[in-house]
Amino acid sequence: MSRFFSEKYSALTPYTPGEQPRDQHYIKLNTNESPFPPSPLAQRYAAEEAGKLELYSDPTCAALTAKAAKVFGIEEDEIIFSNGSDEVLNFAFMAFCDDTHPAIFPDITYGFYKVFAQLNGIPYEQIPLKEDFTIDIRDYVNQTGTVFIANPNAPTGLYLTPNQIETIVQSNPERIVVIDEAYIDFGGETAIPLTKKYDNLLVVQTFSKSRSMAGARLGFAVGCKALIQDLSTIKYSVNPYNVNRMTMAAGLGALEDRDYFLSNCRAIIENRAWTVDALTKLGFTTLESLTNFVFTKSNAISGKELYLKLKENGILVRHFDTPRLTDYVRVTIGSAGQMAAFIDTTRKILEGTL
Repeated sequence: MSRFFSEKYSALTPYTPGEQPRDQHYIKLNTNESPFPPSPLAQRYAAEEAGKLELYSDPTCAALTAKAAKVFGIEEDEIIFSNGSDEVLNFAFMAFCDDTHPAIFPDITYGFYKVFAQLNGIPYEQIPLKEDFTIDIRDYVNQTGTVFIANPNAPTGLYLTPNQIETIVQSNPERIVVIDEAYIDFGGETAIPLTKKYDNLLVVQTFSKSRSMAGARLGFAVGCKALIQDLSTIKYSVNPYNVNRMTMAAGLGALEDRDYFLSNCRAIIENRAWTVDALTKLGFTTLESLTNFVFTKSNAISGKELYLKLKENGILVRHFDTPRLTDYVRVTIGSAGQMAAFIDTTRKILEGTL
């Protein structure tokens, strides 16, 4: 870093994105992207806006907000859109955490939570997952700070039911609970209906995974009107035009094309089941997943060696070189063909023929 870099950020450890190598063509199963292109309707709507980029986008996201409110069964003033869900998560750290309201989240979860806490100078507590990588909801009852839970969790893929989420929310009436549902569309049940019952619940989702828009950067949060007003205050103090015209239009198309969305989710769920079964036959132990990835390990090969061998053979998976996770690899669920190639290559690695 330069000698001009602010001292308050000198100890910041930035988030590490999944690698995006360009040295060859890879089957990319490392960043939880969709194997399917965006909805044709989303593509068409975005293209129509490309000729208007000289004009600012609508800071209220009016058309997108109106459609989303109908889709999710909420009022228009109970949702806010953002430049990817990461942005609105950061808004939540800024709005609902401070020296007297620390951030509280699992020790193994989405890596940006720790980064957002450090970036904003917020004290935080990391609660260890249980030995089986599950969240013990008792750890989050009657907490002293703002709770952040990814549900299903990453990189484990494990899931809390709406009843378990409600137990946490109900026990913290004077604290905000943020539920990050980036992967909820792959078999889980959203907590959005609970926002009608509890004014301390904020639910965050993204268009990156199930709606094939990772490159467009579109996320949103749902909560009571007052919470959304709080987030809007942060947004309008940082970047009112945070969602660009083409992304906004693509998001509208993605919501309108519900059949395409549901078809892709079903395909991922089917491919996930096939992959888990194939891994089991190869001797792998895989955590139960309700996401578009699986977290798996083999006693026959280390997580790091498998990751490196797969990469040598043109397949990227994610490996986390930390003590509790090092035996595992996280594998994004792609198309049927991609998963067949992954399993075939893995089998050959185990056999020693690659």
